[in-house]
Amino acid sequence: MFWDDTPGGASMQADHMVDVAFRVQCRELPLDHAHGLSCVVCAALPWLRDEVHAGIHLIHGAESGNGWTRPDQSGAGSMPLSRRARLRLRLPRARLDDVRHLEGQRLDLGSVALELGALSVLPLRAQPALMARYVVARADQDETAFLREVAEDLRALDVPVSKLLCGRSHELHTPDGALFTRRLLVADLDPAASLRLQHEGLGPGRLMGCGLFNGHKDVAPVHSAPGMM
Repeated sequence: MFWDDTPGGASMQADHMVDVAFRVQCRELPLDHAHGLSCVVCAALPWLRDEVHAGIHLIHGAESGNGWTRPDQSGAGSMPLSRRARLRLRLPRARLDDVRHLEGQRLDLGSVALELGALSVLPLRAQPALMARYVVARADQDETAFLREVAEDLRALDVPVSKLLCGRSHELHTPDGALFTRRLLVADLDPAASLRLQHEGLGPGRLMGCGLFNGHKDVAPVHSAPGMM
């Protein structure tokens, strides 16, 4: 845990980034689908790699603990998808017309396929607590060192740091090796800093779902969730 009650401020950015969400028809998906999903989406949207702040959210099954803890989904195997499953991309608003052609397309991930339905645009909202499921970290780095490094990176983005909580670690596998990640919650954000962090993200691996922040209800359920640390 990182805790700093020093007040700070941040200026508001223009709302130039949005999430787009596609309905997904697929009964199950590999647990470790980050690399495969990134490859097929980038093949369909070649310009995506040139958008510095763009990202691909990984697709998730059932959550627990308000989205902070979840069943272990590392390694081989698959997870069932509900009708509520969505493929979500974080994009500049100016790219909305360029992404609409994905509606109705089929994305093949090896033995399974994602049938994409209608697109919805989800504006980013300023929320006081944000969570990233995956932030790239060093496997030999303990939680305290990780949080200190995160605090420095956030200040470099002009995001005042007040409260940081570190969750469980996870590995995302690629042909070049595994990416070690940690779950991160940033709390007590003012509206400007909240939007800035969602726009900018944190660290590498955005096209594999890393460093992408979404709203979280409250810091209290995270602090009390079993198996958080």
